[in-house]
Amino acid sequence: MILERHLNQLQLALTAASDDLLVAAQWGQRLAQVLPGGARLLITGNGGSAAQAQHLSAELVGRYVNERHPVSVIALPSETSSMTAIANDYGVEQVYARQVRAHGRPGDVCLLLSTSGRSPNVIAAAEAARARGLRTWAMTGPPPNPLLEKVDDAITVQAAQTGTIHEVHLVALHVLCEEFDAALLASKRLAEASH
Repeated sequence: MILERHLNQLQLALTAASDDLLVAAQWGQRLAQVLPGGARLLITGNGGSAAQAQHLSAELVGRYVNERHPVSVIALPSETSSMTAIANDYGVEQVYARQVRAHGRPGDVCLLLSTSGRSPNVIAAAEAARARGLRTWAMTGPPPNPLLEKVDDAITVQAAQTGTIHEVHLVALHVLCEEFDAALLASKRLAEASH
């Protein structure tokens, strides 16, 4: 019974997220345009979203499927010494915003993960990213939520359970990676054909 309910909730959320998964595909294509040229992706989130930030960083700095050059991605939650120092000196709400101000440059992208869309430290990071001229994207649970008002584009998941939101976010992150790899491969083939 629990398994059936879980799978049913996930299936409903994935079906409702079909348009949002197209957004994830567009994000992957956009990253393929900017990251190889030296832009970087900053990713943040708390708890399970922090783990997903690290997961995406690993897929892009390492590789998802295709062999390719690494790109610059920083999962801000993995910077534990910086986080604890910032929390101690400036407060927990600044643990990501201060890192964004340190690492973010115009032309970079900041991806903010929050199942609730209400995490003060993630919202502060979005505000810092916008102030620095970064493109801002969010992945959240159901709208409305305060984070959506602070970003350029967003993926929202219509689900009541945090676990289901995380699962759909992971699908979206993998779609992003697939599109990123596909766009880079298409660009490489086009360059080879022109020589």
